[in-house]
Amino acid sequence: MEQFPTPAIPEVAFLGRSNVGKSSVINSLLGTKIAKTSSTPGRTRSINFFEVRWPGRPQPEVVFCDLPGYGYARVPREITGQWSGFIEPYLKERRCLALCLALVDLNVPPQDSDKQLLEFLDSIRRPFLMVGTKADKLSGNTLRKSIDAFTQQMPQLRIVPFSARTGHGRDELWQEIRGAIRNFPAQSRELAL
Repeated sequence: MEQFPTPAIPEVAFLGRSNVGKSSVINSLLGTKIAKTSSTPGRTRSINFFEVRWPGRPQPEVVFCDLPGYGYARVPREITGQWSGFIEPYLKERRCLALCLALVDLNVPPQDSDKQLLEFLDSIRRPFLMVGTKADKLSGNTLRKSIDAFTQQMPQLRIVPFSARTGHGRDELWQEIRGAIRNFPAQSRELAL
């Protein structure tokens, strides 16, 4: 944790299984390829912090945090064993963490690991939103059924269907992110500074 940047402005964490599309969502939101993507799952092995600036403003307004994916067996155990030493403390203790985006692939049925992540975020009282990636691969009725499969397990769950390829859901997700930044408690901002 001592290697993390000094907390200063609201952060948004991107979480999810390996190969769910966390880096692709970040790149789609920013309109540029800033986060490295790979067809090989498990390439992100540390938390990558990206400062986001609005056009015409010199200071960053938010930091996007790309976290390593979970659930991929080919990442060496000595590496995954280190993750709990910085991922869990980041999620539990980071004062400037304004929103957690839990990404799931809408083409894959709900997994226990996804439910565990949401329960964990709920238990530590972190605000979170589920982002259903690869939504462009599903038609209207199939997309609705996929979303319903997740909300049946957690009825209060909010899901934004998203496609990094087509941009579907980009505006809605930006609204959620901006709302989290705007509503980020002033007291937390002062503590972060």
